[in-house]
Amino acid sequence: MKKSVLICNPNSGKNNKVILADKFKSILNEYGYSTEIIFTKYSGHAKKIVLNLSDDIDLVISLGGDGTFNEVVTGNLKREKKLLLTHIPLGTTNDLGATFGMGKNPVHNLKMILEGTVKDLDICTINDVPFVYVAGLGKFTDVAYDTPRNLKKNLGYFAYMINALKSFNRKTHLFEMSYTANGEVIKGLYSFVLICNASRMGGLEILQDVKMNDGKFEVLLSNITSKKDIIRSLYLLKTSDITKVPGFYFFRTDNLKIRLKEVPKKSFCIDGEMLKVRTKNYEVKIVKGIKMLLPNKELDKIFI
Repeated sequence: MKKSVLICNPNSGKNNKVILADKFKSILNEYGYSTEIIFTKYSGHAKKIVLNLSDDIDLVISLGGDGTFNEVVTGNLKREKKLLLTHIPLGTTNDLGATFGMGKNPVHNLKMILEGTVKDLDICTINDVPFVYVAGLGKFTDVAYDTPRNLKKNLGYFAYMINALKSFNRKTHLFEMSYTANGEVIKGLYSFVLICNASRMGGLEILQDVKMNDGKFEVLLSNITSKKDIIRSLYLLKTSDITKVPGFYFFRTDNLKIRLKEVPKKSFCIDGEMLKVRTKNYEVKIVKGIKMLLPNKELDKIFI
């Protein structure tokens, strides 16, 4: 029998985690896996769990929000022998789960995964700190980590909307910065920077034609500051290709160096959590070596 480990964040979502974990264990047994269930107890615990797993584990399942999976990936990258991973969303926005074609039923998601396909997944790092699908700095990007956990638990996605409205009403700050990518150095003033390896962020489809294993990541910058233009751009997210809207700048690359004139007052947001270090200089790169077991539903859309 194959071996699996279920790493469960008890603070994600509203499901009864003990009952859900037991259901998962039963289903995994039907698919030929013995299962050890481990509940995380503090921030960063999932990373330590994965780092200390034995090499004979056949599948590691992350059950929680995008931040939980970020920890699982981070721990796996530190291992000499990488383990096969998968992720089942229980958080508030669950951008990764939606990207992978999952719905809101975690039991159904597990069954889709166990009947799925193993894929290589590009992982980005910012100053050597991994992120799975998005890193952002500037307008609206701090909403995810600034929204209180109790509000997210009680109000769900609406909690983010409340905090986003507060951010909208604040004056938009412009960062004076230069960036180096694809052999060019460009200087300018920008209100936000998004670095992505997925099309979906904050519950919205932001970008198009993003492949998660092409050796590149997507970069979207904006110099929009007025409330009128912000509202217009949010509307165009639903009706147009945002990369072609005036005030937005888009490119793909495998290496990005950012130099800010001043240390930002707010940190980068990575996979919904706060990057702990603030500095003037950031470098984003691609790391290979992570394999995921994923549902077949969206594979043709998000992988080459």
